[in-house]
Amino acid sequence: MHTVTLIPGDGIGPEVTDAMVKVVEASGAKINWEKVQAGEAVIEKYNTAIPDYVIDSIKKNKVAIKGPITTPVGKGFKSVNVTLRQKLDLYVNLRPIKSFKGIKSRYEDVDLVIVRENTEDLYAGIEHKIGDYAAESIKIITKPACERISKFAFDYAKDNNRKKVTGVHKANIMKLSDGLFLNTFREVAKDYNIESDDLIVDAAAMNLVLNPENYDVMVMPNLYGDILSDLCSGLVGGLGIIPGANIGKDVAVFEAVHGSAPQIAGQNIANPTAIIQSAVMMLKYLGEVDAAKKIEKALEEVFLKGEKLTVDLGGNSTTEEFTDEIIKYI
Repeated sequence: MHTVTLIPGDGIGPEVTDAMVKVVEASGAKINWEKVQAGEAVIEKYNTAIPDYVIDSIKKNKVAIKGPITTPVGKGFKSVNVTLRQKLDLYVNLRPIKSFKGIKSRYEDVDLVIVRENTEDLYAGIEHKIGDYAAESIKIITKPACERISKFAFDYAKDNNRKKVTGVHKANIMKLSDGLFLNTFREVAKDYNIESDDLIVDAAAMNLVLNPENYDVMVMPNLYGDILSDLCSGLVGGLGIIPGANIGKDVAVFEAVHGSAPQIAGQNIANPTAIIQSAVMMLKYLGEVDAAKKIEKALEEVFLKGEKLTVDLGGNSTTEEFTDEIIKYI
């Protein structure tokens, strides 16, 4: 029995996490859910979107899964995702990008993985104003962070029978910062019997749109990972079907990477695929591989049949009907 911290989130979060829980339980995985609240619902009481009890629960259980959480704009509250990554040192953002037969998208047979460094780069948040004239943001790239994210990418490739790892950078312009990332990536690559290459980020964006089938595992600094992971999501149908994970040395937080969509909350039309796929990643992380494969196979069948799809996927089924269809195939 695994105890997992469950953070339902805001907007459609509670609906899609409920669907995910039902699917995971149908798979036969033995999970004890420890539900904790974060987001808009707790801000007034705790003056933060992520109270200490959330962090404490994740540290205790080592694994969490969360629905989308709204960060109030312009009100001084730090993003929940940024807070989790910093407080728990979740240095990897892992985003598998895979197309499904039956889901309308511009490409078929896409199967690649974005490995994004999660803790530094411009996202370190070191900024200051220079009077009223300018603002300056400092890009932090360190060798230890480059080493561990590169090693994670190669280890992931080795453990998942992937053929190639591509390092993405802009070292032709930022010769010191991105140069450090590129040189470290190349040093790490020497320790693995896996094909590797590197690619300038703007060329990567173009090539991913032209020929996504040419890429396998791609590793990159924070900002490029944020942009290219969303670009790749668009290749296969959008953020509504893509899972995500934030992984540290001994803690992992799995999540739906889409927004909280408050405009459709409570209408029973939200698509829970992203968080269900995130649960598949979580189950594999926990060693519940058979349960994960059952869910994956059921999703493939549901999409291929195309009889019970949510509105965003081209159907007219409710969240509950879509969920029940997955459970039927499990």
